[in-house]
Amino acid sequence: MNNIIEAHDLRKSFDKGKMKSLDGLSLTIKAGECVSIMGPSGSGKSTLMNMIGGLDKPDSGELIVDGLELSKKRDLTVFRATTIGFVFQLHNLIASQTALENVLLPMFEGSLTAANRRNRARELLDLVVLPGRNGAYPPQLSGGERQRVAIARALANSPKIILADEPTGSLDSKSSQKIMDLLMEIREKENKTLIMVTHEEAIGEQAERVIRVLDGRVAESG
Repeated sequence: MNNIIEAHDLRKSFDKGKMKSLDGLSLTIKAGECVSIMGPSGSGKSTLMNMIGGLDKPDSGELIVDGLELSKKRDLTVFRATTIGFVFQLHNLIASQTALENVLLPMFEGSLTAANRRNRARELLDLVVLPGRNGAYPPQLSGGERQRVAIARALANSPKIILADEPTGSLDSKSSQKIMDLLMEIREKENKTLIMVTHEEAIGEQAERVIRVLDGRVAESG
């Protein structure tokens, strides 16, 4: 397998350099791999996730994602819309829009017709096993159901990489495992690269590889 992500000597500071988040971090992730990134609060794992997703850029170092050197690109809007699917801890759904409408949102960046967008949104909600809930609004859904909608939305534009930031952090243990099983199944079925940031050992250890980050560097990768 080829590397889909290569990070070389990434450095990032905040507060005018007073607070180091990444301090020479380097790693590689292969296409199709399932990886968890773990570490204590302030270790730099969320900063790394934001950089991989094109939401932030390093102060120095090189980050190549799917063949694109991100620090050299000024506008990463298209990259985020087509290469990355985000799943957040608190799902970030729009409360005033139905499950179906939330899944439709990312597709407006693409070229599908309105009918094809709706068909794909329905297919994705079927994929995450949410029968009969397409017209429900987020406040009418359980935490696990909302996260299923968020996963369907992340898949809307067929991204190569799914970034899941604490995807089970707001769920009980039973719902957490169901979401993990779903992510793993979709990753295999859809041939995605799955990268999770989590502080939960029971969740992180389910990945093929655990990358532990400490003080802005990779402390362990295996």
